[in-house]
Amino acid sequence: MRPQGYDIEVRAALLRSQEKPMTVESIWLRNVGPSDVRVRIDATGVCHSDLSLARGVIAQELPAVLGHEACGTVVEVGSDVKDLAVGQRVVLLWLSTCGECFYCERGDGHLCVQGSRRAKDPYAVDSEGSFIYPGLSVGSFAEQTVVPRNAVLAVPDDIESEDAALLGCAVTTGVGAVIKTAEVEANSSVIVIGLGGVGMSAVQGARLAGASLIIAVDRNPAKAEQAKEAGAHYFLVADEEVKSAVRSLTEKRGVDYAFDCVGSASTIREAWSLTRRGGSSFVVGVGKKDDLVSFSALELFHFARSLTGCVAGSIDAKRDLPEFYDWLRAGKLDLKQLVTGHGQLDDIEAAFDRMAEGDGLRTLIRPNSGS
Repeated sequence: MRPQGYDIEVRAALLRSQEKPMTVESIWLRNVGPSDVRVRIDATGVCHSDLSLARGVIAQELPAVLGHEACGTVVEVGSDVKDLAVGQRVVLLWLSTCGECFYCERGDGHLCVQGSRRAKDPYAVDSEGSFIYPGLSVGSFAEQTVVPRNAVLAVPDDIESEDAALLGCAVTTGVGAVIKTAEVEANSSVIVIGLGGVGMSAVQGARLAGASLIIAVDRNPAKAEQAKEAGAHYFLVADEEVKSAVRSLTEKRGVDYAFDCVGSASTIREAWSLTRRGGSSFVVGVGKKDDLVSFSALELFHFARSLTGCVAGSIDAKRDLPEFYDWLRAGKLDLKQLVTGHGQLDDIEAAFDRMAEGDGLRTLIRPNSGS
């Protein structure tokens, strides 16, 4: 039996088990509260983090509606929301800052202790009245979602919805890792390992930063041309020859900056080993809790490299998105290149399968296109 306060019926891709595919069915969103907004999802990207949640690599309360990289249109606002109007397009934020915790006060909003808390709060129910949770706080694999006002940002009229959707995660994470987290300097050397949507965005970020040598690495040789279009000077297939190739391109030193956009123990070690003495390696991809990385005490001393985790590209969306909009307007970011597939809610599992095989970059889903 459906509890009171859940009256908004929408279609959604519902994850009931991490051992079974999602099913498209009706759910009922909670009614809009005074400080909430209800958003119709116009476009949402299928991210590797969604795949990790769906396959149990990352813990997820179930049942759940995944999806967090999205742009939509406001269809209802709460009584206390005065700065958004029905019909306005917005980017949905999977990480919304509280502005008050230790990290927010230090300017590190991407580490906010409350940033992803909403993922543990039910926001909908199914036909039996069971509570449903929003994957990574958003739940964009649905026709609509309900989120707090501080979880959306207005999109300028001259920015396309598909581009805005990708700014919800992939682009800001990849470009942000290079520009914000690492602060890559002009004329430096960079390697990016793993060319999904985030990795290819990191390549574009290295180009934006003015790196003089950009090396892209992926297990799929079909991504070579896309990598070079994004700004890579060299593309290497991920195999045992990568280390010697990088040494030959860097006068045997290694690169100044390495970005692991996979997040496995093996790729973290590889990124570390491809970095020069005194260089910097960054872990951008999300890995498994039990996938352990080992370093010897001597190598840590001898190489004097730094190894840094990167959460959400160190981006504060409210502060930093205007700069991304400017890059788009100036043609310095090409987000169309990242989209290698389109679909509807029924196509998400197929997009997961392609992603697991390392095929393509981003699939954009339009949840309302088939309804």
